[in-house]
Formats: sequence, C-alpha cells, structure tokens
Amino acid sequence: MDASTVRERATDLPTEPGVYQFLADEQVLYVGKAVDIRARVRSYADPRSRRIARMVRRADAIDVAVTDTETQALLLEANMIKRHQPRYNVRLKDDKSYPLVQLTDHPVPRIEITRDPDEGATVYGPYTSRSRLETVVKALREIYGLRGCSDHKYANRDRPCLDYEVGICTAPCTGEISEAAYAEDVTAAQRFFEGEIGVLATSLSRSMEQAAESQEFERAANLRDRLETVEAFHGDSGDAVATGDSDGERLLDVLGVAIEGEEATVARLHSDGGQLVDRDRHTLAAPDSGPDQIARVLSAFVPQYYAERELPDALVLPEHLDDEELESWLDTEGVAVRVPGAGREATLVDLALKNARRGTDSRDEVGALAAALDIERPTRIEGFDVSHAQGSQAVGSNVTFVDGSRESSDYRRKRLGGGNDDYANMRSLVEWRASRAIEGRDDRLDPDLLVIDGGEGQLSAAREALDAVGWDVPAIALAKDEELVITPERTYDWSDDALQLHLLQRVRDEAHRFALQYHQTLRDDVSTALDGIDGVGPETRKRLLGRFGSVEGVREASIEELTAVDGIGQKTAETLVEAL
Repeated sequence: MDASTVRERATDLPTEPGVYQFLADEQVLYVGKAVDIRARVRSYADPRSRRIARMVRRADAIDVAVTDTETQALLLEANMIKRHQPRYNVRLKDDKSYPLVQLTDHPVPRIEITRDPDEGATVYGPYTSRSRLETVVKALREIYGLRGCSDHKYANRDRPCLDYEVGICTAPCTGEISEAAYAEDVTAAQRFFEGEIGVLATSLSRSMEQAAESQEFERAANLRDRLETVEAFHGDSGDAVATGDSDGERLLDVLGVAIEGEEATVARLHSDGGQLVDRDRHTLAAPDSGPDQIARVLSAFVPQYYAERELPDALVLPEHLDDEELESWLDTEGVAVRVPGAGREATLVDLALKNARRGTDSRDEVGALAAALDIERPTRIEGFDVSHAQGSQAVGSNVTFVDGSRESSDYRRKRLGGGNDDYANMRSLVEWRASRAIEGRDDRLDPDLLVIDGGEGQLSAAREALDAVGWDVPAIALAKDEELVITPERTYDWSDDALQLHLLQRVRDEAHRFALQYHQTLRDDVSTALDGIDGVGPETRKRLLGRFGSVEGVREASIEELTAVDGIGQKTAETLVEAL
C-alpha cells in the first residue's frame, strides 16, 4: 500500500476514537488506537520509522472499530494485540488480555467472561478488573438466571443441573422457563451492560436490607460490597479499579528499561507501604531505534502489563511516556506518573535499570534461527512428529512454540491410519493441519515455520501435503541421529552449542514427547486419578486425556487451558486443579 492509497482510504474512515488494523491477506500486521481514527491512519502515508514503513507497504487493507471513549480504545488495542500477536506491534510476551463479557449466539444464550469471544456473540468490554467483572456476572446470574454451561452440557438434558438447584440458572434446558421468557432476561442483562444498572442495583439493595433485618449480617455485608461494585461498574473507565489508600501513595511501581538488539527488557520494582516487596522482568520485541525508543517501550508495556492487575498509586519511570491517550487514562484512574531527576526515586529507577540489564543476558535463539536460515523472525513455530507401536495405533502430534517458549494451549494431536509408514503418516498429519487452516477450522494463528521430526523423506512428505492443500508455510526437518537440519535448498550441520539448534531440538523433543503421551492415553483402559472427580464423566475424561496426553498433563494445565476443553466449565476446572 503506497502513500496515496493510505490517504485515499483514510478519507472514508470515521473521526471518532477507536482502534485500527492494517492487514495483509486477512492477517493482522499492526493494531493501533486513536482519538481520531481518520487523522491517525492518514499519518501512515509518511511513517516515522522504517519498520512501520515496511508494514504499510505489505498491507492491503485497513479495518477499524469505533469506541465510545479513548479509554475503551486503549483497552481494546491491548486486547487485540494479545489476541492477534501482530508482527509489527511492540508486544509484551508474557501479558494477559483484558476480559470481555459475551452472550453467545445461541437460541438460549449463555453468559461468560472470556478473552477470545465466539463468532457471532454479543460482546461487552473490555474491562480492567476480572474480579469485579466476576462479581457483576455472578449477580446477573442470580437475578436473571442466565445459564453459564457449555452448549455440550446444555444439549439433551433430562433434568436441571446443580446451577438450577442453587438458584443461578432458570434451566431453559429442560423447559423450566420458556425460551421467550428467558430471552427477556437476556435483554435485561444486555441493558445493564449498556448502562442501565437500576433493576440489578435495586434487587441487590432489597436483598441487603432483608438480610440485615434477619440479622444475617455477614450476608448483608457481602451484598453491600456487591452493590458497590455494580454501582461503580459504569464509571468513566468502564470499570472501577482500586488504587490503594486514598490518603497516600501506598502502592508504587518503578520501571527500568534495557534494550539489546531486537529485544527489550522491562524490570518492575513493586513497593508497598514504602517497602520493596516484589521485582520481576518482562520481555518485548524492541521498536525501531531512535531517541524515543525507551518511551515507546514503556508506552507499549504499561497498558498490556496492567491488564487484570491492580494499578499502583504511582508509576516512577526513567522517561516520559510517548502516548497522550495512555497518560490521560492513567490520570483518570488516579495514577501519578513521575520521572525523577534526583533523590530516592531516582535511585530506585537506577536499581530497576540494573535489574533490566540483567534480563538481557538471555540469548536470542529465535533471532539466531532467523539469521542462520535467512528468513523473517519465526515467532510461531509448530513441530510435528508421528509415532506408532509396532505399526498399530499410529498417532501424530502438533506442538506450538511462541518466541521460543512452549504454548501448550495450542497443542493438538491426531490418530493416523498409515500403520508403520512414517512418510504416509507425516503426509496425513501435515495435510490435516493445513486443511483446517485453509478452511478456517483451526482457531490458532498460522505459524511462521514448521519443524518436522525426521529426515529428507519426512520433509518431502510434509511439503507434498502443503503443496496439495496450498498452505504457504515454510518447513524444515531435524534428523535425529546426526542432528542435521534439512531445508528444501540445503542441509545444515550446526555445532552442538549453536543457539538455533537448541531451539529446534526443544521443538522436536516436545513433539516426540507429546506423541508418546498419546500412546499412553490410547492404551489406558483402566482407572485413572480423574475417575471419581465431580463433573468428570467418561466422555469428559476422554477429552481431557486427548487434549493433554495424560493425567500428568491435566495436572500441569492451567484453569484457562482446562476451560478451553469442551464440557469443562470454571467450577469443574477448579475442582480438577484442587483434586490433582
């Protein structure tokens, strides 16, 4: 897209606040926010850095989303960066996205908190505090009886579940309430998220008064707290965020930044009541060099890091932020921002800087691999392996690494029918993955590189599958015996201490481990530690073992990973974690 095309397309864009995306072949390249979308997008006709100039040249489309306020644009931008992982954004690698509320696209919608809404769902948010959002959603379910179960649990029921018994669902699944009456309750919940808090607040207030009259003081206090949360929910920022004691700055975060090559490290020192109580480090992809490089790192880090985290009373920084909307948001939230020149806080900034520089000692294996293969940085790598037991129960594994680290929520596995023909099995496995990607049936982002466990034969089989389906993703192989890296053009024999080889070995070994675990699952016809856990029947057990490979894999999974399995709700996930 050239400068004239950018200006032409900007002409048709709105002048309200919101978020814009530059896309290439429907892949998100860059996400940004703006007070005036049209003016901001028009500025890309003359990009301020070489990196952004390359992004604009690659882009073939611009998409926008209008928001009501600048704060909503700020939060939505952070959410979309987390969700799409755009190549040209400065991304916090270990961040969490802001939570949303969705009412699913279903004749009888369910209400749930999510970071990745379903297609067609009615979505509200994003919000800055998950705990406050959970309080509100629980109150809505108690008042209106909206279901929170998955479609799988909802279907084919002959009696209401426990949610009906405890009064947080009206059981439309068994006809205890008609779909028309349930739809009215859904509409009432929608009106709340659109700003009408009256009915919910009135009901909570009445219940609080009744509890007090009955001398149920603990329940009355709980209802009071819930009422305060509901009444504060539609504040200026769309959510109320606690910032410590009102009579002083109790919570203080000090940030330091160190940049080396393509990676930036942000160190955070956390002070509570004047005492340093915590310190941590986080990595981001570094923006283009320039006098404002550190300011741009800070401006990317702050909104992404403080998703779902309590904002401090004050932020102490080495440089001023490079983002007026971000400064306005922090000011609205009551967060003081200071750049000290001397004194105790300047000493703390120096200490944070020393901690950040310690973080740059880590070696960039992903960058080394890109340089060695002369390719763009492979942020997302997927590994493939096939395995069988003497020709029977052939299985394939598909693992994912992001920025050199395992992304276990994106692991997949499949039964294969190729017997002991490793080439046929690999062709089938890669064709399955490629077909799902091309047809839009795989919810994962496309990888930058495929790593095949095997030699020239396995790589040829994988490339045949890619060509047959038309999925344009580069693939290489790593042979076990001599640890040779095979590409379509040549074979590499790297030294044992090569950074890029270490990364490929981890991907290959993880794919192999994951495939072997699947064999254990297929052979496991006896009882496991999952038996007897409330909410885990035979079918749920099968899905859990199919996704995570073994009971040990289930034990290591997070709440978020567990609830991604069909049929596993928040309560069952928490029960699993406690039981295992």
